[in-house]
Amino acid sequence: MYKRLSIVMFPILLIALIGTGFWGYMEHQEKNSVLIKAENQYQRAFHDLSFHVDKLHTEIGNTLAVNSTSQDAYKKGLINVWRITSQAQNEISQLPLTLLPFNKTEAFLANISNFAYRAAVRDLSKQPLSEDEMKTLSTLYDHSSQITKDLREVQSTVMQQNLRWMDVELALASAKEPQDNAIIDGFTTVDKKVGEYPEINWSPAVMSMYQNREMKMLSGTEVTADEIKAKAAQFLGLADPSAVQVVENGTGTEHQSFSVRVPKQGTQDGAHLDYSKKGGQLLWYSAARDVTVKQLDLRQARDISAQFLDEHGYPGMTAVSYDEYSNVANITFAARTNDVINYLEKVAVKVALDNGEITGLEATDYVFDKKDRQLASPKLTQEEARKALNPKFEADSVHLALIRNDIEEEVLCYQFIGRVNNGLYRIYVNADNGVEEKIDQIRTEEAEVAKT
Repeated sequence: MYKRLSIVMFPILLIALIGTGFWGYMEHQEKNSVLIKAENQYQRAFHDLSFHVDKLHTEIGNTLAVNSTSQDAYKKGLINVWRITSQAQNEISQLPLTLLPFNKTEAFLANISNFAYRAAVRDLSKQPLSEDEMKTLSTLYDHSSQITKDLREVQSTVMQQNLRWMDVELALASAKEPQDNAIIDGFTTVDKKVGEYPEINWSPAVMSMYQNREMKMLSGTEVTADEIKAKAAQFLGLADPSAVQVVENGTGTEHQSFSVRVPKQGTQDGAHLDYSKKGGQLLWYSAARDVTVKQLDLRQARDISAQFLDEHGYPGMTAVSYDEYSNVANITFAARTNDVINYLEKVAVKVALDNGEITGLEATDYVFDKKDRQLASPKLTQEEARKALNPKFEADSVHLALIRNDIEEEVLCYQFIGRVNNGLYRIYVNADNGVEEKIDQIRTEEAEVAKT
């Protein structure tokens, strides 16, 4: 009997063994294929990075070499510098450097990109590069030369020793010392040298992009936890503030704030609020909950939100955008003064579409950007500004609006909302010089919510 059983089972076991072996082989091949593909992508990104940093050095040199009166050549050179730097930044993001200190080099490239972009987009015939900006460009040329040299050395080592980027990823993941891998050591050296460069005199326009929103920027005196408890209770309409829990954040730093939590029935995790320590201003509020049905329309949600803002210290706001998800409306409001819509001072309100309850408020932009602004009268009339538009553009509405343009300048514009090429657009035309500062394609709901 055992003989007959063995005769039957042996072929079955043999087939199973062969199948297991084949499956293991295919799994191994598939894994190798994935690793080879990842390695090839890393190698391509690294060699492209080395090429573009070299190209960046060359392009800055070409820009410095043009005649000082050739503004078109300067603009072309600066645009190329911006484009090449952006490509280099993209390639850095494709390398496994997240656990490796390379932030100084990334910040250096980001500053070059912003410097070049901001200089290129302005009218150089009216505002040519200043002497300080030319010195900055010359400094960037010298520094990019050193970075190019250092990256070439890393590239040479990689090619000569046939190093793999997958080993870099494994070394970083296993927390090995940088000296254990030539690529890690090379990139660490590059970043260290960049960190040792003398301070560069970036233009104020460039550095304004990196101004952190620090609590010291706010007006008012510092408040206590008890004062915040009272503020939160008043905001939530609580007669008894005993349930309000307050925690201070960032003690001794420039980011001091208070976090507040209040148990609230029906919400996912109670009500949460954040206040600045300086001035005790509300930064955001959330009392998220599931909203299973929709009973309110866009206009009703907007009116409820506007009333809420009026009652909680945000008067004179006008709705400018609308979004809806899971039966919750997210409506953005901007301040409106003397018929000028101020997009710098804005708040976002979340309203549940079942019963109109306010479930969220984001007021950070309003808190940090609110200030007294003395706006000059527009130099152009509405009709003159309209000439900058596409002749086929059919405007439905027009208002004055204060915005930040692509180079972070506050500019007074005429805001035209209308249609062209079967699309709905919001176009901002500079009220002083007729330049189209910004164009946004919008949805019908956004135009609808802005109607008074």
